[in-house]
Amino acid sequence: MTSLDFDVVIVGSGLAGLSAAMHLAPTHRVAVITKRDLSDGSSNWAQGGIAAVMDRGDSFDSHVDDTLVAGAGLSDPTATRFVVEHAPESIEWLRRLGVPFSQEHGQLHLTREGGHSARRIVHVTDATGAAVQKTLIEHVRRTPNITLFEHHMLVDLVTSRRVGEVPERCLGLYALDELADEVVTFRAPHTILATGGAGKVYLYTTNPDTATGDGIAAAWRAGCRVTNMEFIQFHPTCLYHPLVKSFLITEAVRGEGGRLLLPQSAGGTRFMPEHDPRAELAPRDIVARAIDFEMKKHGLDCVYLDISHQPADFIREHFPNIHARCLELGIDITKQPIPVVPAAHYTCGGIHTDLSGRTDLAGLHAIGETAYTGLHGANRLASNSLVECMVFARSATQDILAMPLPAVPALPAWDESRVTDADESVVISHNWDELRRFMWDYVGIVRTNKRLERAMHRINLLQGEIHEFYANFHVSRDLLELRNLVTVAGLIVRSAQSRHESRGLHFSRDYPEAAPNPRPTTLSPAR
Repeated sequence: MTSLDFDVVIVGSGLAGLSAAMHLAPTHRVAVITKRDLSDGSSNWAQGGIAAVMDRGDSFDSHVDDTLVAGAGLSDPTATRFVVEHAPESIEWLRRLGVPFSQEHGQLHLTREGGHSARRIVHVTDATGAAVQKTLIEHVRRTPNITLFEHHMLVDLVTSRRVGEVPERCLGLYALDELADEVVTFRAPHTILATGGAGKVYLYTTNPDTATGDGIAAAWRAGCRVTNMEFIQFHPTCLYHPLVKSFLITEAVRGEGGRLLLPQSAGGTRFMPEHDPRAELAPRDIVARAIDFEMKKHGLDCVYLDISHQPADFIREHFPNIHARCLELGIDITKQPIPVVPAAHYTCGGIHTDLSGRTDLAGLHAIGETAYTGLHGANRLASNSLVECMVFARSATQDILAMPLPAVPALPAWDESRVTDADESVVISHNWDELRRFMWDYVGIVRTNKRLERAMHRINLLQGEIHEFYANFHVSRDLLELRNLVTVAGLIVRSAQSRHESRGLHFSRDYPEAAPNPRPTTLSPAR
C-alpha cells in the first residue's frame, strides 16, 4: 500500500483549497487531493461574482448590515465583519494573479444582486468562478511545492486514536486512488478540508456531481461538531429544460432588471411584488419560496425569468454564457423569457470552525462551503461565498504558518484483507436515487414534522444497508459518496427537527413564526 508524507494535505480544488495551497507553497510541502479533475468543483460553476466593498459610495458597515439582514438573525457579527473587512484585499490578490475582472471606463464594473443595498459584486461577465479557477489552476500547476492528486477521493481522516496517541489530533487521511484502484495513506501534521457543499443530497441542484458532503461527513465521523445544517439554500432560478442538468441562471440577471413572470397559461403576470416589497431583489430564500408557492398554487412545472426588455447588446455583453447556452437550446433570451425552477444550491451550515478555520480536532482546518464560520446564518447573501473561501483560506494558512510542524507517527495501512468485490452495485444506485428523491420531497423548501419524521426513518434504514455494504465490499467512489450523503442527510434532518420556528432557509408549516431568541443549531457526535 502506498504511503505519502506532506506538511499539509488539502482536500478539494475549488477557490478555497487552491488559495490555501498558494499561500502555503512558499514554505510547506503541500498535497492537493481532488476526486475528479481540478476544475470539477462548485467554484468553477459560480456565475455571479464576489462581493466586496470597492466603491467610495459603499461602506463596510453597509455590507455587514446587508449580510446580517439576509442571515435572518443568525449571522455572527464578528465573523461577518471579519470577512467583509478582508474582502477587498482578496480581490486585489486575485487581480495580482491576473484574474480578468470586468471593467467599465477603466474601473472595476460592479453589479448588484438580491439583498445588497449597493453595487459591490466584482465579476468576470457571467462566469466569474470559471475565470478565477482557470487563473488559480495555471498558477498551482507551475508551483514546485504543490503536488496534485486528481481522481483521489477522501475515504476517512486518520486520527491519533488509531495509533494510541493522546491528546487526539488529525494525522492525515486515507484516499481512494481511482485510477490505481488503491487506497493511499497521506500522512501530514496539518489537514485542510475544502470539499465544498452537499447539494447532491437533493434530486434537483445547481451543484456539480462532486458536491456530496465528503468533508462534512468525514469530520463528523472524526468527532467534529457541525452547525446549522438545516439551512440549505435553494437558488431561485435554475434553468428548466429536459436536455440540461444543473444550469444556473445567475442572480445578476435579476440584479440587472430581470422580472419573474407566471406563464401565459397562468396570466403571464409579474408576481414578486406581491410577495416582498423588494420584488426580484429580495433575498434568495424569499424568492425561492415565492416561486415554490406560485408553482404549487397554479400547478406549474416552472416560472419564467424575463430580461428581454433590456437592449440585446446589453444582454449579450453582461450574460454571454447564459445567452449562448440558452440559444443552443432554442431560447433567445434577448427576445424570450427563460424557464426556471428553484434548486438546491448552497450548504450554509457545515463543520464548526473559528476565525482561523480551526475545527474541534487539532491539526484539522475546514474552509469554504464545507465549513460553518458564522457568516451566512440562516441564509447566505448573494456572492458572499467566494470571498469567504479566500478570506478563510488566508486566515487558516496564517494559523498553520505560525505553528511548528509536529512529528507524525507512522500510520497503519488501509486494511481491506476481509472485503470482496461488490456483486450487486445496483444496490448503491437504487439507494442513491431513493435518498435524493425523498430529501427533495420531505426536506425541501417547505417542511413539516411528519415529512421530517418520514425522511429520518428512511435515512436510518439506508444507513444500516450502507454500513453493511461498506464493511464487506471493496470501496468505490459511488459507495463513498453515498455513505457521505446519507450521513449529511441525517445531519440536515436532525438539525431541521430541532429548530421549532421558521427562519431564513428553514420554513416549517408546523412552526410558521420566528422564535424571539434564535440560536445556531449545533450537533455533537458521540465520541
